[in-house]
Amino acid sequence: MFIAEFLNYIQFERRYSIHTLNAYAKDMEQFALFLNQTYQIEKAGDIEFVFVRSWIATLMEEGNSPRTVNRKISALKSYFRYLLKTGKIDHNPILKISGPKVRKKLPVFIEEKSMDMLSNNLEDLNSYTAIRDRLVVELFYATGIRRAELIQLQEKDFNLQNRLIKVLGKRNKERLIPVHKEIMPMVKSFLSLKEMEFKNLATDSNFFLSIKGKKMYPKLVYQIVNSYLSQVSTQKKKSPHVLRHTFATHMLNHGADLNAVKELLGHANLSATQIYTHNTIEKLKNIYKQAHPKA
Repeated sequence: MFIAEFLNYIQFERRYSIHTLNAYAKDMEQFALFLNQTYQIEKAGDIEFVFVRSWIATLMEEGNSPRTVNRKISALKSYFRYLLKTGKIDHNPILKISGPKVRKKLPVFIEEKSMDMLSNNLEDLNSYTAIRDRLVVELFYATGIRRAELIQLQEKDFNLQNRLIKVLGKRNKERLIPVHKEIMPMVKSFLSLKEMEFKNLATDSNFFLSIKGKKMYPKLVYQIVNSYLSQVSTQKKKSPHVLRHTFATHMLNHGADLNAVKELLGHANLSATQIYTHNTIEKLKNIYKQAHPKA
């Protein structure tokens, strides 16, 4: 069914993230198993619309969420596009397939006063791990970058003079993000302590390192953010992505252009950024209710 070839294509030519690659691999394995067990289909050219629709119906009956089902449909759409492009099939059996509607949730974010409390907390930052952890949180809030993007940062990505950070985003797309003036002194202090902590580091080493001098791993970054946000917020979600939401929401609340926020976040489409406007609308509604005499 050319699944291995498809996965190689999206990994090396389309530059999909490892997270998406792993998810699509599981989806395709599940789809192939369903076709084989239910319809004895083993060749890509034998797949028809009714077989795809049957699998999607089965997924819904098994209790998969609409979001999960839509992700699997996206995997299939990419798969069949690849097969058509490479001439392995002569028709697309998923063209008429539409996924279940997903109720959009408003992004969870931290209030500005809570972030101010966090920034004003002048704890001891004289150790490598202390200043590293603080800088991790501050960078997330100052730039809105993704966790994977932060982990991949290298020292050469920081332009201290112009207060710019080069970020390698999804599908290896680079973008430059400006940062506020309070960040750079912290970066300089961090680099000084890092140099004392780890001798003879390679020039292309990762910017943030674990206490063992290794590349930071996702769970550690999550734990750092969760620990800091627990000091100022009672929200259930306290992850790096919440700080990304917080960055975008606060920028828009202060009048930032939607297209500019899109570029800073590294979104491919404006529709992905527009979800944050709902938070600003809700804020305006609350202000109106509090201030207008007839509200």
